[in-house]
Amino acid sequence: MKKRLSELAEYVGGAVIGNGEVEITSVASIEDAQPGDITFIANPKYRSKLNETRASAVIVGSEIAEVDKPLLRTANPYLAFGQILALYTHIPYQPKGIDPHAWISPTAQVGKDVTIHPFAYVGDRSVIGERVILYPGVTVAEECSIGDDSILYPHVSLYRRTVLGRGVILHAGVVVGSDGFGYAKDGRKNKKVPQVGSVEIEDDVEIGANTTIDRGTLGKTTIRKGVKIDNLVQIAHNVVIGEDSLVVAQVGISGSTRIGSNVTLGGQVGLAGHISIGDNVMIGAQSGVPNDLPPNGIYTGSPIIPHRDYLRMAMSLPKVPEMRKALNEIERRLTKIEGTLSPEEKEK
Repeated sequence: MKKRLSELAEYVGGAVIGNGEVEITSVASIEDAQPGDITFIANPKYRSKLNETRASAVIVGSEIAEVDKPLLRTANPYLAFGQILALYTHIPYQPKGIDPHAWISPTAQVGKDVTIHPFAYVGDRSVIGERVILYPGVTVAEECSIGDDSILYPHVSLYRRTVLGRGVILHAGVVVGSDGFGYAKDGRKNKKVPQVGSVEIEDDVEIGANTTIDRGTLGKTTIRKGVKIDNLVQIAHNVVIGEDSLVVAQVGISGSTRIGSNVTLGGQVGLAGHISIGDNVMIGAQSGVPNDLPPNGIYTGSPIIPHRDYLRMAMSLPKVPEMRKALNEIERRLTKIEGTLSPEEKEK
Protein backbone atom coordinates (compact mmCIF):
# COMPACT_ATOMS: atom_id res chain seq x y z
CA MET A 1 0.00 0.00 0.00
CA LYS A 2 1.18 3.50 -0.81
CA LYS A 3 -0.26 6.66 0.73
CA ARG A 4 0.91 10.25 0.58
CA LEU A 5 1.66 11.84 3.93
CA SER A 6 -1.09 14.38 3.28
CA GLU A 7 -3.59 11.53 2.85
CA LEU A 8 -2.54 9.98 6.15
CA ALA A 9 -2.84 13.35 7.88
CA GLU A 10 -6.39 13.70 6.61
CA TYR A 11 -7.16 10.13 7.71
CA VAL A 12 -6.13 10.79 11.33
CA GLY A 13 -7.19 14.44 11.52
CA GLY A 14 -3.63 15.78 11.76
CA ALA A 15 -1.57 18.40 9.92
CA VAL A 16 1.48 18.06 7.69
CA ILE A 17 4.64 20.02 8.45
CA GLY A 18 6.92 19.92 5.39
CA ASN A 19 6.48 17.85 2.25
CA GLY A 20 3.03 16.28 2.23
CA GLU A 21 3.66 14.50 -1.08
CA VAL A 22 6.19 12.05 0.35
CA GLU A 23 5.00 8.46 -0.17
CA ILE A 24 4.60 6.12 2.79
CA THR A 25 4.62 2.38 2.20
CA SER A 26 4.90 0.97 5.72
CA VAL A 27 5.05 1.68 9.47
CA ALA A 28 8.08 0.98 11.67
CA SER A 29 9.67 1.76 15.03
CA ILE A 30 11.87 4.83 15.19
CA GLU A 31 15.05 2.71 15.45
CA ASP A 32 14.18 0.31 12.61
CA ALA A 33 12.49 2.67 10.16
CA GLN A 34 13.79 2.93 6.61
CA PRO A 35 12.98 5.29 3.73
CA GLY A 36 9.31 4.84 2.84
CA ASP A 37 8.34 4.16 6.48
CA ILE A 38 6.46 6.40 8.87
CA THR A 39 7.24 6.24 12.60
CA PHE A 40 6.11 8.15 15.67
CA ILE A 41 7.30 9.86 18.85
CA ALA A 42 4.92 9.77 21.83
CA ASN A 43 7.49 9.52 24.63
CA PRO A 44 9.79 12.53 25.21
CA LYS A 45 12.81 10.27 25.77
CA TYR A 46 12.82 9.44 22.05
CA ARG A 47 13.05 13.06 20.84
CA SER A 48 16.80 12.78 20.44
CA LYS A 49 16.21 10.13 17.76
CA LEU A 50 14.10 12.48 15.66
CA ASN A 51 17.06 13.62 13.60
CA GLU A 52 18.62 10.13 13.53
CA THR A 53 15.74 8.04 12.20
CA ARG A 54 15.77 7.08 8.53
CA ALA A 55 11.97 7.20 8.32
CA SER A 56 10.46 9.30 5.57
CA ALA A 57 8.06 10.95 8.04
CA VAL A 58 7.38 11.06 11.77
CA ILE A 59 4.10 11.36 13.68
CA VAL A 60 4.63 13.92 16.47
CA GLY A 61 2.72 15.92 19.04
CA SER A 62 2.11 19.65 19.01
CA GLU A 63 5.15 20.31 21.21
CA ILE A 64 7.68 19.17 18.58
CA ALA A 65 9.27 22.03 16.61
CA GLU A 66 10.02 21.84 12.91
CA VAL A 67 12.91 19.59 11.91
CA ASP A 68 14.56 18.62 8.64
CA LYS A 69 12.00 15.87 7.98
CA PRO A 70 8.30 15.78 7.07
CA LEU A 71 6.08 15.60 10.12
CA LEU A 72 2.50 14.56 10.76
CA ARG A 73 1.48 16.67 13.74
CA THR A 74 -1.45 15.56 15.88
CA ALA A 75 -2.74 16.00 19.42
CA ASN A 76 -2.36 12.28 20.14
CA PRO A 77 0.62 10.74 18.29
CA TYR A 78 0.16 7.26 19.71
CA LEU A 79 -3.49 7.13 18.70
CA ALA A 80 -2.61 8.33 15.19
CA PHE A 81 0.15 5.71 14.99
CA GLY A 82 -2.35 3.00 15.94
CA GLN A 83 -4.84 4.15 13.32
CA ILE A 84 -2.20 4.23 10.58
CA LEU A 85 -0.74 0.88 11.64
CA ALA A 86 -4.21 -0.67 11.45
CA LEU A 87 -4.68 0.84 8.00
CA TYR A 88 -1.47 -0.73 6.66
CA THR A 89 -1.82 -4.12 8.31
CA HIS A 90 -5.55 -4.79 7.92
CA ILE A 91 -6.34 -8.13 6.27
CA PRO A 92 -9.93 -8.37 4.99
CA TYR A 93 -11.89 -11.15 6.65
CA GLN A 94 -12.59 -14.21 4.51
CA PRO A 95 -14.80 -16.83 6.18
CA LYS A 96 -13.58 -20.42 6.08
CA GLY A 97 -16.73 -22.14 7.28
CA ILE A 98 -16.94 -24.99 9.78
CA ASP A 99 -14.11 -27.51 9.74
CA PRO A 100 -15.33 -31.13 9.71
CA HIS A 101 -13.22 -31.84 12.78
CA ALA A 102 -15.14 -29.28 14.86
CA TRP A 103 -18.16 -30.46 16.86
CA ILE A 104 -21.31 -28.34 16.75
CA SER A 105 -24.36 -29.46 18.70
CA PRO A 106 -27.44 -30.10 16.54
CA THR A 107 -29.34 -27.71 18.83
CA ALA A 108 -26.81 -24.86 18.46
CA GLN A 109 -27.47 -21.92 16.15
CA VAL A 110 -24.59 -20.73 13.97
CA GLY A 111 -24.70 -17.47 12.00
CA LYS A 112 -23.44 -16.69 8.52
CA ASP A 113 -19.81 -16.40 7.40
CA VAL A 114 -18.25 -18.01 10.48
CA THR A 115 -14.83 -19.62 10.75
CA ILE A 116 -14.75 -22.57 13.14
CA HIS A 117 -11.40 -24.36 13.23
CA PRO A 118 -10.67 -28.04 13.97
CA PHE A 119 -11.45 -29.37 17.44
CA ALA A 120 -13.59 -26.44 18.49
CA TYR A 121 -16.69 -27.47 20.48
CA VAL A 122 -20.08 -25.74 20.58
CA GLY A 123 -22.56 -27.08 23.11
CA ASP A 124 -26.31 -27.51 23.18
CA ARG A 125 -28.54 -24.48 22.58
CA SER A 126 -25.61 -22.10 22.18
CA VAL A 127 -25.87 -19.24 19.68
CA ILE A 128 -22.91 -18.20 17.50
CA GLY A 129 -23.27 -14.87 15.68
CA GLU A 130 -22.18 -13.89 12.18
CA ARG A 131 -18.50 -13.69 11.19
CA VAL A 132 -17.41 -15.24 14.49
CA ILE A 133 -14.01 -16.99 14.56
CA LEU A 134 -13.42 -19.95 16.89
CA TYR A 135 -9.81 -21.16 16.85
CA PRO A 136 -8.69 -24.75 17.58
CA GLY A 137 -9.48 -26.05 21.04
CA VAL A 138 -12.15 -23.47 21.87
CA THR A 139 -14.92 -24.80 24.11
CA VAL A 140 -18.32 -23.12 24.11
CA ALA A 141 -20.49 -24.90 26.65
CA GLU A 142 -24.28 -25.13 26.76
CA GLU A 143 -26.56 -22.10 26.41
CA CYS A 144 -23.82 -19.60 25.60
CA SER A 145 -24.23 -16.66 23.24
CA ILE A 146 -21.47 -15.06 21.14
CA GLY A 147 -22.15 -11.79 19.32
CA ASP A 148 -21.26 -10.97 15.72
CA ASP A 149 -17.60 -10.36 14.75
CA SER A 150 -16.17 -11.86 17.93
CA ILE A 151 -12.89 -13.80 17.98
CA LEU A 152 -12.00 -16.59 20.42
CA TYR A 153 -8.36 -17.64 20.15
CA PRO A 154 -7.04 -21.17 20.89
CA HIS A 155 -8.16 -22.94 24.07
CA VAL A 156 -10.61 -20.30 25.24
CA SER A 157 -13.27 -21.86 27.48
CA LEU A 158 -16.77 -20.49 27.97
CA TYR A 159 -18.71 -22.18 30.75
CA ARG A 160 -22.48 -22.63 30.60
CA ARG A 161 -24.68 -19.55 30.02
CA THR A 162 -21.83 -17.14 29.27
CA VAL A 163 -22.89 -14.18 27.09
CA LEU A 164 -20.49 -12.28 24.82
CA GLY A 165 -21.47 -9.12 22.96
CA ARG A 166 -20.40 -7.97 19.49
CA GLY A 167 -16.74 -7.59 18.58
CA VAL A 168 -15.40 -9.33 21.69
CA ILE A 169 -11.81 -10.64 21.52
CA LEU A 170 -10.70 -13.37 23.92
CA HIS A 171 -7.04 -14.33 23.68
CA ALA A 172 -5.60 -17.80 24.18
CA GLY A 173 -6.41 -19.59 27.41
CA VAL A 174 -9.10 -17.20 28.68
CA VAL A 175 -11.63 -18.91 30.95
CA VAL A 176 -15.02 -17.24 31.38
CA GLY A 177 -17.66 -18.53 33.76
CA SER A 178 -15.63 -20.80 36.03
CA ASP A 179 -16.93 -21.20 39.60
CA GLY A 180 -16.37 -18.33 41.98
CA PHE A 181 -14.24 -19.02 45.05
CA GLY A 182 -17.12 -19.50 47.48
CA TYR A 183 -16.79 -21.69 50.58
CA ALA A 184 -18.42 -21.70 54.00
CA LYS A 185 -16.70 -22.99 57.11
CA ASP A 186 -18.24 -26.03 58.80
CA GLY A 187 -15.86 -26.41 61.71
CA ARG A 188 -12.54 -27.12 60.03
CA LYS A 189 -14.17 -28.21 56.77
CA ASN A 190 -14.66 -25.94 53.76
CA LYS A 191 -18.09 -26.48 52.26
CA LYS A 192 -18.62 -25.33 48.68
CA VAL A 193 -21.30 -22.71 48.07
CA PRO A 194 -22.83 -23.47 44.65
CA GLN A 195 -22.01 -20.89 41.98
CA VAL A 196 -25.12 -20.75 39.81
CA GLY A 197 -24.89 -17.30 38.25
CA SER A 198 -23.42 -16.29 34.89
CA VAL A 199 -21.04 -13.89 33.12
CA GLU A 200 -22.00 -11.17 30.66
CA ILE A 201 -19.34 -9.44 28.57
CA GLU A 202 -20.62 -6.50 26.55
CA ASP A 203 -19.57 -5.18 23.11
CA ASP A 204 -16.00 -4.27 22.11
CA VAL A 205 -14.27 -5.92 25.08
CA GLU A 206 -10.79 -7.42 24.68
CA ILE A 207 -9.39 -9.85 27.26
CA GLY A 208 -5.75 -10.97 27.40
CA ALA A 209 -4.30 -14.46 27.52
CA ASN A 210 -4.94 -16.71 30.53
CA THR A 211 -7.26 -14.27 32.26
CA THR A 212 -10.06 -15.84 34.31
CA ILE A 213 -13.52 -14.44 35.01
CA ASP A 214 -15.73 -16.25 37.53
CA ARG A 215 -19.49 -16.63 37.23
CA GLY A 216 -21.70 -14.97 39.82
CA THR A 217 -22.73 -16.90 42.88
CA LEU A 218 -26.21 -15.59 42.10
CA GLY A 219 -26.77 -13.05 39.36
CA LYS A 220 -24.02 -11.96 36.96
CA THR A 221 -20.39 -10.99 36.76
CA THR A 222 -20.46 -8.11 34.27
CA ILE A 223 -17.79 -6.57 32.05
CA ARG A 224 -19.20 -3.43 30.45
CA LYS A 225 -18.73 -2.13 26.91
CA GLY A 226 -15.24 -1.12 25.76
CA VAL A 227 -13.30 -2.61 28.70
CA LYS A 228 -9.74 -3.79 27.91
CA ILE A 229 -8.17 -6.41 30.18
CA ASP A 230 -4.53 -7.54 30.03
CA ASN A 231 -3.06 -11.03 30.49
CA LEU A 232 -3.19 -13.04 33.73
CA VAL A 233 -5.97 -11.12 35.46
CA GLN A 234 -8.32 -12.72 38.01
CA ILE A 235 -11.87 -11.37 38.26
CA ALA A 236 -14.02 -12.95 40.97
CA HIS A 237 -17.75 -13.62 41.19
CA ASN A 238 -20.31 -10.81 40.89
CA VAL A 239 -17.72 -8.16 39.99
CA VAL A 240 -18.88 -5.30 37.75
CA ILE A 241 -16.33 -3.39 35.65
CA GLY A 242 -17.60 -0.15 34.11
CA GLU A 243 -17.34 1.02 30.51
CA ASP A 244 -13.96 1.80 28.92
CA SER A 245 -11.91 0.77 31.95
CA LEU A 246 -8.36 -0.60 31.64
CA VAL A 247 -7.12 -3.52 33.75
CA VAL A 248 -3.38 -4.24 33.46
CA ALA A 249 -1.65 -7.61 33.93
CA GLN A 250 -1.82 -9.64 37.14
CA VAL A 251 -4.59 -7.60 38.75
CA GLY A 252 -6.77 -9.47 41.24
CA ILE A 253 -10.34 -8.28 41.88
CA SER A 254 -12.21 -9.88 44.77
CA GLY A 255 -15.88 -10.80 44.76
CA SER A 256 -18.76 -8.31 44.50
CA THR A 257 -16.48 -5.33 43.86
CA ARG A 258 -17.94 -2.63 41.63
CA ILE A 259 -15.59 -0.63 39.41
CA GLY A 260 -16.75 2.56 37.72
CA SER A 261 -16.26 3.66 34.12
CA ASN A 262 -12.94 4.83 32.68
CA VAL A 263 -10.99 3.37 35.62
CA THR A 264 -7.34 2.32 35.19
CA LEU A 265 -5.88 -0.43 37.40
CA GLY A 266 -2.09 -0.73 37.11
CA GLY A 267 -0.21 -4.02 37.10
CA GLN A 268 -0.60 -6.29 40.15
CA VAL A 269 -3.21 -4.12 41.84
CA GLY A 270 -5.26 -6.05 44.39
CA LEU A 271 -8.83 -5.06 45.28
CA ALA A 272 -10.64 -6.33 48.35
CA GLY A 273 -14.18 -7.64 48.02
CA HIS A 274 -17.46 -5.74 48.36
CA ILE A 275 -15.96 -2.29 47.66
CA SER A 276 -16.75 0.41 45.08
CA ILE A 277 -14.29 2.31 42.89
CA GLY A 278 -15.59 5.59 41.45
CA ASP A 279 -15.47 6.69 37.82
CA ASN A 280 -12.20 8.00 36.33
CA VAL A 281 -10.00 6.61 39.12
CA MET A 282 -6.37 5.66 38.41
CA ILE A 283 -4.60 3.18 40.71
CA GLY A 284 -0.82 2.70 40.50
CA ALA A 285 0.94 -0.63 40.10
CA GLN A 286 1.13 -3.06 43.05
CA SER A 287 -1.36 -1.05 45.11
CA GLY A 288 -3.62 -2.70 47.66
CA VAL A 289 -7.17 -1.33 47.87
CA PRO A 290 -9.08 -2.29 51.07
CA ASN A 291 -11.92 0.24 50.90
CA ASP A 292 -14.15 2.37 48.64
CA LEU A 293 -12.56 5.12 46.54
CA PRO A 294 -14.42 8.24 45.38
CA PRO A 295 -14.38 9.23 41.69
CA ASN A 296 -11.74 11.27 39.83
CA GLY A 297 -8.71 10.44 42.00
CA ILE A 298 -5.22 9.02 41.52
CA TYR A 299 -4.01 6.58 44.18
CA THR A 300 -0.93 4.46 44.91
CA GLY A 301 0.46 2.29 47.70
CA SER A 302 -0.47 -0.62 49.93
CA PRO A 303 -2.62 0.28 51.74
CA ILE A 304 -3.59 2.86 49.18
CA ILE A 305 -3.16 6.62 49.67
CA PRO A 306 -3.50 9.61 47.30
CA HIS A 307 -0.73 9.52 44.71
CA ARG A 308 0.78 12.88 45.71
CA ASP A 309 1.09 11.73 49.33
CA TYR A 310 2.71 8.53 48.10
CA LEU A 311 5.27 10.49 46.07
CA ARG A 312 6.17 12.64 49.07
CA MET A 313 6.57 9.52 51.21
CA ALA A 314 8.68 7.81 48.53
CA MET A 315 10.97 10.85 48.30
CA SER A 316 11.52 10.71 52.06
CA LEU A 317 12.47 7.02 52.19
CA PRO A 318 16.11 7.44 51.03
CA LYS A 319 16.59 9.99 53.83
CA VAL A 320 15.39 7.68 56.60
CA PRO A 321 18.90 6.40 57.61
CA GLU A 322 20.16 9.99 57.84
CA MET A 323 17.09 11.08 59.79
CA ARG A 324 17.49 8.12 62.14
CA LYS A 325 21.12 9.04 62.74
CA ALA A 326 20.17 12.66 63.49
CA LEU A 327 17.39 11.54 65.86
CA ASN A 328 19.80 9.28 67.76
CA GLU A 329 22.22 12.20 68.10
CA ILE A 330 19.45 14.45 69.46
CA GLU A 331 18.46 11.74 71.94
CA ARG A 332 22.08 11.37 73.05
CA ARG A 333 22.43 15.11 73.63
CA LEU A 334 19.16 15.30 75.57
CA THR A 335 20.27 12.42 77.79
CA LYS A 336 23.57 14.21 78.46
CA ILE A 337 21.79 17.47 79.32
CA GLU A 338 19.38 15.68 81.64
CA GLY A 339 22.38 14.20 83.47
CA THR A 340 23.57 17.68 84.50
CA LEU A 341 20.22 18.80 85.91
CA SER A 342 19.30 18.70 89.58
CA PRO A 343 16.24 16.68 90.67
CA GLU A 344 14.28 19.94 91.14
CA GLU A 345 15.15 21.12 87.60
CA LYS A 346 14.17 17.75 86.12
CA GLU A 347 10.73 18.02 87.80
CA LYS A 348 10.17 21.38 86.13
